[in-house]
Amino acid sequence: MVIEKASAAVDPQPIPKEEVQPSEGGHHLNEKKLKKFFIGSIDQGTTSTRFIIFDGLGEPVVMHQIEFSQMYPQSGWHEHDPEEIVKSVEQCIEHATKAFVNLGHDVSEIKAVGITNQRETTVVWDKNTGKPLHNTIAWPDTRTKGLVRELKSQDGADELQEVCGLPLSTYPSSVKLVWLLKNVDAVREAYEEGRLAFGTVDTWLLYKLNGGPERNVYVTDATNASRTMFMNLYTCEYDDVLLEFFGLDPKKLNLPKIVPSSSAEHFGSFAYGPLKDIRIAGCLGDQSAALVGQQGFTPGSAKNTYGTGCFLLYNVGEKPVISKHGLLATVAYDFGGNRKPVYALEGSIAVAGSGVKFLMNNMGFIRDSDKVGELARTVKDNGGCVFVTAFSGLFAPYWIDDAKGTIFGITQHTERGHIARATLEATCFQTKAILDAMERDSGHKLAQLAVDGGMSKSNLCMQTQANVIGIPVERPAMRETTALGAAIAAGFAVNIWKEFDELREINQKDRVIFMPNISKEESAKMFKKWGRAVEMCRGWLDADEQNGEF
Repeated sequence: MVIEKASAAVDPQPIPKEEVQPSEGGHHLNEKKLKKFFIGSIDQGTTSTRFIIFDGLGEPVVMHQIEFSQMYPQSGWHEHDPEEIVKSVEQCIEHATKAFVNLGHDVSEIKAVGITNQRETTVVWDKNTGKPLHNTIAWPDTRTKGLVRELKSQDGADELQEVCGLPLSTYPSSVKLVWLLKNVDAVREAYEEGRLAFGTVDTWLLYKLNGGPERNVYVTDATNASRTMFMNLYTCEYDDVLLEFFGLDPKKLNLPKIVPSSSAEHFGSFAYGPLKDIRIAGCLGDQSAALVGQQGFTPGSAKNTYGTGCFLLYNVGEKPVISKHGLLATVAYDFGGNRKPVYALEGSIAVAGSGVKFLMNNMGFIRDSDKVGELARTVKDNGGCVFVTAFSGLFAPYWIDDAKGTIFGITQHTERGHIARATLEATCFQTKAILDAMERDSGHKLAQLAVDGGMSKSNLCMQTQANVIGIPVERPAMRETTALGAAIAAGFAVNIWKEFDELREINQKDRVIFMPNISKEESAKMFKKWGRAVEMCRGWLDADEQNGEF
């Protein structure tokens, strides 16, 4: 099938999946039975919280979403109020369960709840009182640039990635915790007195939803622990060498127990509210959850989530692959039992949907982020503009901390539509760079890319993505795949599903595929210009501008 190249004011139209590739045979779901099972999913993201109740077929029954406050105390700083995060979860649960009951259901029909969360975001609290000691430091925060430079000069810095899978950067939780210890008296005092509890958002929510210090449920799963730089990727346990490198004493620092992502015992149950006594049975970092929600259970499968940032995960199987080309090695999921943990290569893009928010909130280009595609279609191409959206430096595979957002190629003919196109293309180009690095690390070329997240709603963006990477892009109709992944983890723990093969038909209805519709030569030319722009934005900050105030 041939698709004509899109022009200005034309919305590219994908092809129904069944017209491109036949559906696979295999295990057929017992739809009548699974319609009677329900699983809740807490999806705690960077800018909003959702609670979705799915049926056993993976179809959303009810959902409620709440946005919460974003704090930017200084340039490059990004914080959240930990208590507000908990309240947003409570409110979403209250509204969604009320809607569920109004449909004629009973809350007792919800068999379990899963949690998925923004990763790397760092929470610290007093283990005796359960009170936060500081705002969270969110994952995109770059206040630790100077600290990272210091750490990179330490003996052993070059060996860390071989153990934990992550390079030293502003990204992981480790450097955020060290910054707090160096700069916040209350955190340092709690550490010295053995009262400091550290965790990512999953640990904080599990602790609070279980009732706080009274039950003291203090756990994390392997996917979240693998984002701290404290966990040995091969053993899935905390590593004394890693902790020592960051100057941390495990006798003073309280660390959550690392457990599998799917468990009927480890995550406790709700201590209060409409879901009181219902067990929490699944926990996955958001990008791992999206891979599970896209049924990425076989080595070689991959997904890209276009959220606030953009995250591409590639299943590499039961042994870690340490990247030599700027990617992260991480735990994809660990479903416990007799199963081994499954690992992934990951490429992270700091700015994706937040680039669209920038056009809306900072520049006033659009009133609704969903309208960015309409604005981009007012022009036939980017008009020569290339936008390197390095608001927080550049993540994989570049890892350039000293870059700043830069637009190249502006002329007197540049319109808002050109910059809108360049904003969408920035994410597509970085995805291409990550896929190229994954191919070099794994030795295999990806045949197709599954996509989800807010920006994937844009046909223009997804068509551009297919053109840039030169392979088909597959988009599900139900794009809440992150929440679905957490529900799947919880469902496995309580035996709603028992084997991955049973999930083959979940969320397959009305999927569509975007096929590349430009030549390889034209795609290569576009990507070459992007590469030149990346090199030109390198080194914008000098060594004296460590915190990015300028």
